[in-house]
Amino acid sequence: MDEADGEAANTPAGTETGGAASGDLRPVVVLVQPQLGENIGAAARAMANFGLAHLRLVAPRDGWPNERARASASGADHIIDAVEVFDDLASATADLAFLYATTARDRDLSKPVCGPVEAAATMHRFARQGARTGVLFGRERWGLENEEISLSDEILTLPVDPTFASLNIAQAVLVIAYEWRRTGLAEVDGGLPFTMPERAPPATKEALYGFFEHLEAALDEAGFFRPAEKRPTMVRNLRAIFQRAQLNAQEVRTMRGVVAGLERRHLRPRRDGSAVTRGPATLPPDEDDPESSV
Repeated sequence: MDEADGEAANTPAGTETGGAASGDLRPVVVLVQPQLGENIGAAARAMANFGLAHLRLVAPRDGWPNERARASASGADHIIDAVEVFDDLASATADLAFLYATTARDRDLSKPVCGPVEAAATMHRFARQGARTGVLFGRERWGLENEEISLSDEILTLPVDPTFASLNIAQAVLVIAYEWRRTGLAEVDGGLPFTMPERAPPATKEALYGFFEHLEAALDEAGFFRPAEKRPTMVRNLRAIFQRAQLNAQEVRTMRGVVAGLERRHLRPRRDGSAVTRGPATLPPDEDDPESSV
């Protein structure tokens, strides 16, 4: 594809007009602990080919800036110059409303799985609602860890030959960026005549993480997580339930109000004046396995 090196790779981010959404609402590409500057640059080049512009790095091994990345970007300097670097994944995704995690192999996680065509349509839908989305890509050697994938809403995988499923990071970015652009162009020409407006914007990851922390603290206080060694699995399962619901900002506020109301109820004295004491949460006799309850 060397013949595409010139003008297409140097298209400024602000001039991109193809697709259902542009500017700040284009998907964010998040590379988690990338090891080689060359791969970062190649990913930036792939993004520029198809109109993506927002690249975030989580703890890049060789630091940032990286001249090897700039050289490998082949002119996609507008992306390299605007790269954002974060110490942790939660910070890198806090402002996103919907997040995909890419992986080539099956994971023991309760997550919906989709391909690039469906993912592109979903990301355009969120953009039309005024919400930002993102896609996580893992390390060159072993990809994303399960804890990182658990922060996502859905798993995104590519229909590769299972006998040779490994892709270079830039190749994976290229496929997803291509589908984003192709889907956007199709929607411009053949979109629906109208859509129902959303009553509230989708919740950001920052708001959702705050709700998770609030809920989990309340459940800790109620003695819900039993036995203690199963807490991480139970937390992941609980989070997956709410992530599948795709809560909007108002719904997250409502859920936090529900948790706060339950907390206040436990602190309220009984009508006879005696104090309400907290005890371990009890389950019905046929649901005595805590993990099965989530």
